[in-house]
Amino acid sequence: MKKKLLIFHPALAPYRVDQFNAISQLFDLEVVFVFDNVWNHKFDQSKLLPQLRFKYSFLLKGPFYKGRVFRFGILKTIRHIKPDIIIGFEYSFTTQYLILLRRFGFIRQKIGSTIDDSLEICNHVQSRSRYFARKRTVKNLDFLVVLSKEVSQFYQDTFKLKEEQLVISPIFQEAERLRNNADQLQKIAYENIDKFGLKDKKVLLFVGRFIIEKAVPRFIKSINKLLEKEEDIVLVLVGDGADIQNINFEIKETHLEKKVLLPGRFEGDQLYAWYLCASGFVLPSTYEPFGAVVNEALIFGLKVLCSKYAGSSYLVDSKKGLLFDPLNETETLEMTTQFLNLIEPVGKAILKDRPSLFVDDKENFTTQWKKIMYG
Repeated sequence: MKKKLLIFHPALAPYRVDQFNAISQLFDLEVVFVFDNVWNHKFDQSKLLPQLRFKYSFLLKGPFYKGRVFRFGILKTIRHIKPDIIIGFEYSFTTQYLILLRRFGFIRQKIGSTIDDSLEICNHVQSRSRYFARKRTVKNLDFLVVLSKEVSQFYQDTFKLKEEQLVISPIFQEAERLRNNADQLQKIAYENIDKFGLKDKKVLLFVGRFIIEKAVPRFIKSINKLLEKEEDIVLVLVGDGADIQNINFEIKETHLEKKVLLPGRFEGDQLYAWYLCASGFVLPSTYEPFGAVVNEALIFGLKVLCSKYAGSSYLVDSKKGLLFDPLNETETLEMTTQFLNLIEPVGKAILKDRPSLFVDDKENFTTQWKKIMYG
């Protein structure tokens, strides 16, 4: 019989669907979401939830203050589900509560937490409260679920955790699911290419929230001379968010209205079609726990110009793109120039001509999660 696994998770995002479904093949899984949507990036949950192949529920009552949340009913939920293993998220109040419940004997299960930090964030913790919460929490958990080998090694070196206490589970999406609607994707892509005049242009694509951490205005400023000089280069920014004013200001300041396009925010096929409209992908974040869009870009056969600060930067080797430091303006310009020499202008948006560059290591995924099945 499969072990019962209970995961408390903030909210369902598109890039979590396949990972949760893969876990459900190994465990009798139930996920309890503590928000009904991602608080700073609203997704169409009516399309996401039906894709889940496991039990899920919601706990939505309880205080929420400055990004920190506590939900009533956690102990009742545990007693109802009777899991063998429980996973919280980050060093949150939920995770702290799980530790307290076990310390006072209310629960006896093995407990762990998902940690989405990149190696850069591990080394440079964003606040003193998180620094002390991490230091206090790690020693009271049986295991951590992290995103990369580098982060796993950090916890082994810094907190003396054993390798078997660290489950390395990168965020991934199934290439087959994202690419399974070729005719519709190509139809939308052709419409976009025609509407925005992208044919025969080298199109550099960004997808994500327009927030300060994504550093899009900084990137525009760093490469403005390149965009101005080269007629066949276009930067397409797909998304929305609070930093849109700074982006528009930088576009106007550098007179790049015709070279930097803002088509809007999209989901599902409308979003995935944009990868077929591009020559290459860029993620210029100065702070990025992972960056699931890198995974998506690779799935659609795009090479990636990736910030070295992104947790997903380890996915990008010399055959899949280049890494750069977005805080260094000179390096950003040089690496962008090199990257543009690696990619081709947009031609026919045919999916079969864009084989996936993402390698899905299911065997290792299973090996990692088996670490918490026993003992």
